[in-house]
Amino acid sequence: MQKYSLPPGLAACARTLAAMLLLATLAACSTPAARLTIYDFGPGATTPQATTRMAPLPPLLLAEVEAASALDSTAMLYRLLYADAQQLRPYAQARWSMPPAQLLRQRLREQLGQRRNVLTPLDAVAPGTLALRVELEEFSQLFDAPASSSALVRVRATLGRSGNPARALAQTVLVLQQPSRSADAAGGARALAQATDALVLQLESWLQQVAAAEPQ
Repeated sequence: MQKYSLPPGLAACARTLAAMLLLATLAACSTPAARLTIYDFGPGATTPQATTRMAPLPPLLLAEVEAASALDSTAMLYRLLYADAQQLRPYAQARWSMPPAQLLRQRLREQLGQRRNVLTPLDAVAPGTLALRVELEEFSQLFDAPASSSALVRVRATLGRSGNPARALAQTVLVLQQPSRSADAAGGARALAQATDALVLQLESWLQQVAAAEPQ
């Protein structure tokens, strides 16, 4: 069989191209994959809560926090107000440890439980127990400029009394906006945690006001 060989110039080009392809393949294999970063609201209380002299509050039935379908995942979401405020965008390499509704409920139980027993729907609940239902409507990082952002948390809270039938007492919408120290996922996660903590304090104040104003 007759063998054919490339002209010297073409052979050199072929060898160079093969070497370049090999180097590119090796570089791709050696480059580490982008690392996914997981965020939550922090460890919460790390020491036992100091005993308060204030009288304990009545028990509270806390339902599961409901959320819009867009928030029913672990994606960290943001909006570019300067481009398209109606579009929710997920960070590619940042996630929450659990869906925001679960993070919010965890914080509610921790903070509201400092002065009262917080019950779940699975607990034995006496008729007439205060019952709180929370709907998470917005939980995102807002960019008003490429280098400037803030966290926005909005919830709709309904307070009632358990029983058959249940009785509604009041409803409110709470909105918290917290500036972010940095215009990135880390800054957004920190600001959203701070906004959530501030929102829980407002919610506790509202609960006490509604309960105190209820006719006896």
